[in-house]
Amino acid sequence: MARAEQLTGPDAHHGEGPVWWPEWGGLRWVDMLEGAILHLDADGSVSRWQVGKVAAAFRPRRQGGLVIATERDFVVADAVGGPLRTLATVVTDPALRFNDGTCDPAGRFLCGTMAYDETPGAGSIHRIAPDGTLDVVLTGATVSNGLEWTGDGTRAFYNDTPTGRIDVFDSDAAGGLTGRRPFVTVEGGSPDGLTLDTEGGVWVALWGGGAVHHYDADGALVEVVEVDATNVTACTFGGDALDELFITTSAEGDDEHAAAGAVFRYAPGVRGLPAATFAG
Repeated sequence: MARAEQLTGPDAHHGEGPVWWPEWGGLRWVDMLEGAILHLDADGSVSRWQVGKVAAAFRPRRQGGLVIATERDFVVADAVGGPLRTLATVVTDPALRFNDGTCDPAGRFLCGTMAYDETPGAGSIHRIAPDGTLDVVLTGATVSNGLEWTGDGTRAFYNDTPTGRIDVFDSDAAGGLTGRRPFVTVEGGSPDGLTLDTEGGVWVALWGGGAVHHYDADGALVEVVEVDATNVTACTFGGDALDELFITTSAEGDDEHAAAGAVFRYAPGVRGLPAATFAG
C-alpha cells in the first residue's frame, strides 16, 4: 500500500478543489467554507485570496484569470487576485450553496449545489456558457462532487457522495450528459473529488477513508494511496509533466490527525490531464 507525503501545513480548514495551472504559478486550491483560494508559493509558503463567504470551485479562463463559483454566484477575475465580476447569481435558496465544479470540453463552467444540511436530492448541477447562458444539467443530487471529462470528451465521471458510487455518463459534442450508470461502488470511505489520468484511470478521494483509490479503466481497484488525514477531499495531477498527484484534505471532524487540512503529494507513475478551462 502506498502513502502520500505531506506537502504543506494544515493551512485549510476544509481544503478542496485543487487545480494545477502553469500560467498562475502552479497549484491552487480552496479553503471552501472559509471563502478563500489558496496558492502554493515557490518558497513553499501558502498565500490566501479571499473571494467570498464560500469558495466552492474554480478553473482557469482561456483569456486569462479564472472563473469561480462562490456561495451562490458565478464570478470571474481577469487576473489571479484581481477584482471579481459577477456573471450570474444562480443559487437563490439560502439553504443551498455551490460545492464542486469543473469545465466541460466546450469550455462551459459547471458547478453542483448541495443543501447546508445535506437534504437528500436538494442539489443540482448548473452550467454557464461563455455567452452567459445558464442551464441546469442534473437535478436530484445530494452532495454533488467530482465531475470530470475524459480526454476525448466522450464520457464524464461523477460522484453524488452519499450514493457510495462513481457514476459515468456518455457525453456528446454539445456536452450533453446521457446514459448515467454506475462505474464502481467505492468501499472504505465515501467518494468525494476525483481526477482522471491519460490511461483511463480514475483517482478518487475518500471522505472518511483516509485514502485515494485508483481504479483502472475497467473499474478494478489497482492502488490505494494512504493519506495522513481522515477526510480526503479531492485530487488533481500537476507538476511540469502532470506526473504528480496533489491531494487535499479537511480538518472538519478530524481531531486525530495534526496534518488534517494539509495538501499531500504522491508520485502515481502515470500522467494526468491538463485542467479544463472556461472559454468565457
